[in-house]
Amino acid sequence: MARENPTDHVLGIDIGGTGIKGAIVDLATGEFLTEWQRIDTPEDATPESVGRIVGELAGRFDHRGTTGVTYPGVIENGVAMTAANLDSGWIGTSLVDTIGRHIPGDEVFVNDADAAGLAEVRYGAGSGHKGLVVLITWGTGIGTALIYDGQLIPNSELGHIEVHGHEAEKRAAASVMKRKGLSWEQWAERASQYLQALERLVWPELFVFGGGISKKPDHWLPMIECRTPITVAKLINNAGIVGAALVAHESLTIGMPRQPHR
Repeated sequence: MARENPTDHVLGIDIGGTGIKGAIVDLATGEFLTEWQRIDTPEDATPESVGRIVGELAGRFDHRGTTGVTYPGVIENGVAMTAANLDSGWIGTSLVDTIGRHIPGDEVFVNDADAAGLAEVRYGAGSGHKGLVVLITWGTGIGTALIYDGQLIPNSELGHIEVHGHEAEKRAAASVMKRKGLSWEQWAERASQYLQALERLVWPELFVFGGGISKKPDHWLPMIECRTPITVAKLINNAGIVGAALVAHESLTIGMPRQPHR
C-alpha cells in the first residue's frame, strides 16, 4: 500500500513543448524531495498522447495527494483555451478529462508562466517584493505572469501586446533573435521597446526575467532600457514544477480539481 504524503509535499508536473517533467516538492522550502523525472513530449502532442505520458510520469512517484500540472496556454475553468507549442486540438479540451483521469488523487491545472512566476515570487528572485512583480519568460514566445502582493493574477498573456505595429513576441522573443540572426544589442533594443510598452500598461515594481537568456545576463542586461528594476530568475528550469505544486497546494481557482479517485 502506498504511503500517505504530507500535505506540503506535492507532486508538480510541467508540460512543455519538448519535454514533460516532474518531481515532489517540499513547499516549506520550494526544493525537490525527489530526483526530477522527464519524458519527451510526444511528437503529435495531442491531448490523448500527452495525457498518457503525464500518467506514466506521475506513476514513477509514490504520491497519492494532490498533483499540480502546468499547461502551456490559457486555462479557464479547467478548459484549455489556447495551445502554444502543442496540437491545436487542445483548444476547448477539458484538462480534467484528458489529463486528470491518468493521475491518482486530485489535480489542479495552471498556466506554465503563471506557475513559474508564483514560484519565483515565493522562493526565488522575487521573494520579499511587495506590489506588482512581472515575470517574463523569453523563449519561443514571450510568456508573462503577474503577481501582486504574492497573489497570482492568472492568464495575463502580455507577450501578445502590439509594439510598433507587430505582436511583441514576434519581434522580441528569444527565438526571433536566433531566427533572424540578431546581435544581443539588436535584441536588447527590441526587448526594451516591449518593456517600455508594458510599463505604460501595468507599472510593475520588478521584472523577473526567465527563459534561456537568463543564463547569460551579462550579454544583454547592461543594454536594456526601462524604468523598472530587473532581476534574473533563480529557479530556472525548476520553476514550473515548483509553481505547479504550490498552486495545487493552495487550491487557487486557476484550475478545477476533480474528485479523488475511488
